[in-house]
Order: sequence, then C-alpha cells, then structure tokens
Amino acid sequence: MTSRIVAVEPFDLVVFGGTGDLAHRKLFPSLYLRDRDGQMTEPSRIIGVSRSHMDRKEFRADVKKALETYVSAAELEKKAVSRFLDRLDFVAVDATGANGWDDLRTRIADGLDRVRAFYLATSPDLFDAITHGLAKHELLTPKTRVVLEKPLGKDLASAREINAAVADVLPESQIYRIDHYLGKETVQNLMALRFANVLFEPVWDSAHVDHVQITVAEKVGVEGRGGYYDTSGALRDMVQNHILQLLCLVAMEPPSEFEADALRDEKLKVLRALKPIDETNVRSLTVRGQYRQGAIDGKSVPGYIDELPEADSSSTETFVALKAEVQTWRWAGVPFYLRTGKRLPNRVSEIVIQFRDVPLSIFGSAGGFLAPNRLVIRLQPDEGVKLYLMIKDPGPGGMRFREVPLNLSFAETFKGPNPDAYERLLMDVIRGSQALFMRRDEVEAAWMWADPILESWSRLGRVPDPYTAGTWGPSTAVALIERDGRTWHEDPS
Repeated sequence: MTSRIVAVEPFDLVVFGGTGDLAHRKLFPSLYLRDRDGQMTEPSRIIGVSRSHMDRKEFRADVKKALETYVSAAELEKKAVSRFLDRLDFVAVDATGANGWDDLRTRIADGLDRVRAFYLATSPDLFDAITHGLAKHELLTPKTRVVLEKPLGKDLASAREINAAVADVLPESQIYRIDHYLGKETVQNLMALRFANVLFEPVWDSAHVDHVQITVAEKVGVEGRGGYYDTSGALRDMVQNHILQLLCLVAMEPPSEFEADALRDEKLKVLRALKPIDETNVRSLTVRGQYRQGAIDGKSVPGYIDELPEADSSSTETFVALKAEVQTWRWAGVPFYLRTGKRLPNRVSEIVIQFRDVPLSIFGSAGGFLAPNRLVIRLQPDEGVKLYLMIKDPGPGGMRFREVPLNLSFAETFKGPNPDAYERLLMDVIRGSQALFMRRDEVEAAWMWADPILESWSRLGRVPDPYTAGTWGPSTAVALIERDGRTWHEDPS
C-alpha cells in the first residue's frame, strides 16, 4: 500500500538561514523528496536567504552537496535532482539591517498570487527583526505563512516577547510554530488509535491505566552544539516542547473535529491541568543528570564538560526525569513519568501506556506471573505499535502464561519508508493546515509549567547528578519510578 500524493498549489518558499545546518540536514532534503514524488507544482520556487554572499550557481551547488550527504543514494534520481535544483534561488539579506530586502522583494514580485511562505530557520533572536523586515519591505500578502523554528524563547518572558513581536505584524492564522515531533507518522497514529477505534478510548482513563511513560533517548552528545546547549539544557530543549506535546496527545479529551483550533483547545486544557512542580516538591518529582565519560556501542566517548568550548564546569542538565500529573477527572492519580537524555544506550522515542493488573487471577500460582497489558507506541526508530498481552504457553501441562506482543511495524505493514516529519509539515504549511503546529497560548502554557521547575532548581542550587555515558541516566532516575513500585520500560528491540 502506498500513500496517495496530493499536489499542493504553486508557492514561493523563502528559507531564512538557508545555508545553515537545519536547512542542509532537514529542509532541503525534505523539499527534494516532496518534489521528486510529484507534490510540487509549477512554477513553485525555493529561495535561500542568509548573510552569506553567493550567487545562484554556488547556492545550488551547496544544496546539491547537502542532498548527496543527507539523502540516500537510492532516492537521488538524476532528473528529480535537476528539477529541484532548478527551483532554487538565493538572495543575501541582512536580517537586522537594510541590505538585501529590496532584492528579495524584486525576486518574488511576480508571485503575488501564490502562497508565500517564510521559514525562519534562524536563532529566535532574529524572529522580531525578520518579521518586521518582511512587513516594512511589503513582503507580506494575504496568502503569507511564517514558520517559526524552536526554541521559541528560553522562558515564559522571552516566549511572550517573541510571540508579541511576531503578532505585531501577523495574525495568528498566518503563524506556524513548528515542532517536528508532531509531524511523525506514529504521533498522528496515536490520534488514530484513540479516535478512529472503539477499542482503546473506553479504557483510556485512571480506572484502567496504571501509569504512562514517555521516553526520548539519544545516543549522541552535544557534538558541536555545546555553546548553544549549555544555555539551554534538556528541560528547555526537549521537555518543554516535544515531550509535553506528546503528553498532551495522550491525555487530551476527544476534540469535536479534526481541525486545528479544536485540537489545540484540547491540548491547552491538558497543559493548564498539569500539577505544578515548584520548590515544595521539585526534589521528589524531578531528577537532573549530566553525562560523564563512558562508552557507546563499545567506543569511548567524552563527558559533557569535555565537549564544551572553553569550559571546565557546568550546571546544565543533559538528562531529565520527571513525575507529572494531569489533574482532571480522567487522569487524576495517574503518574506520567517523563525522561529524556543524551549519551544513553539506545536512540529511542516511545510512549508506554501501562494498564492496571487484572483485579483477580483465577489461575492461581501455577500459571506464573500475570504481567499487566502495555501499549507501546514507538516514534523512532522502527516506527510502530506493540500491544503486550498474556497468552497461554503452547502445550499440555496446565495453564502457563507468557507475555507476547501484537506487533504493528509500519515498515513491514506499509512496505516502504515513511516520509520524514519535515516533509509532511512543510507541505502542511503550503496547504494552510495548522493542525500539527502550536498556537501561541499552547507555547506560553508549557512555559508556565516549566519555568517554576527551572527557577526551583536554581534557587535550591540543584546540580545535576552524574551518570556514565552509555547508561540510562543517574541512579536517582531509577529511584524516581521504583519507589512507586514501577520500573522504566526498556525494550532492547
């Protein structure tokens, strides 16, 4: 079974930060694959923008090199690459000054009737200058969309400042705050599992669910991003956006329709229902960690401090574990265990819904332990869904039980690669679909919950607990869940 390709209307996509790492690794490869599959229509154009001075030919060569680096050789088709490169143009613009804006306006002046999207793949410090520059130089049209990359601020105050600056020149309907996790196939299938099937929703509550785990684990360290990461940390980098968005999709009520504001209204209710974590409970509900030298896949890797430029100490966390609670009738009393970290043993992102034990085993002790059912939703790698059930072990000799998964592997079921999240989200921008993008009040509500945690760590002098690279974080993270009589899910497959 293959996906049906629905072409989008002609557009001009202007990528600020067009020579940067995100553009090279994700944006241009994703755009090439959508063009290769016939989703772009003529005369769509893609214009790279940065302070760098290069001509069109040099920019196309730069993008071609990125495609050869980040797209598999099997997917690089000569005619498709040539067609895609022909769409590309480049303009040097000083985002904080006056140079280049008139050149950009002239370059796209003949496309006033098209969708006009501006992707801000830059530091958030430039969002204000760029959006006001677009307005000042009359580049905004009724069909304009502006995409804001994360991080959207470093705390509530800075997020509000950015949101206010952008809202000064654009209505909310034209602002797309991107979180690429929402574009992942499995994340959207979480909504399908819940709302397109009658099986799960009746047991999706505190009467049937014991707890929920959300894990986003990375093998890599900061690797060249140390300067940025040391001003951010795991809570800002992963929890406040990606992980809270996943929590919202698990915990939200069914929206009235699959429409952007209906979905975002329900997610907002979850964020506002999160139990506060502050100085009164931060010690018992949170763990901070920082990796030390260790080994990943049998190879020695340096500690976090060793990867920082010109630093011999840091109190920035590279690992976070939290115990959260959604204070609603559906979820009251159900713990949500969240963890994320760098230099962990496996690269994996998954959601685990752990159901309660059977109320009474009628089989006695002969059959062995009856493990509670688990629904495991794997976001990456090997996207899929597993439902763990107890079945009888084959053969005579009584009722002996074994836990086995019903395994839905997307790769095996649909016989092909899934589009990258950016492929889907970029096309949604062109279509004008905001369902998988965050609204202003969502972003600010997430910061309102995260800020007191950061402030409490600072006021209490909470330094990160050390953990060896290649392990699952500090021992305090194990204690966080095991003192509740539970354990972290770790599936080696």
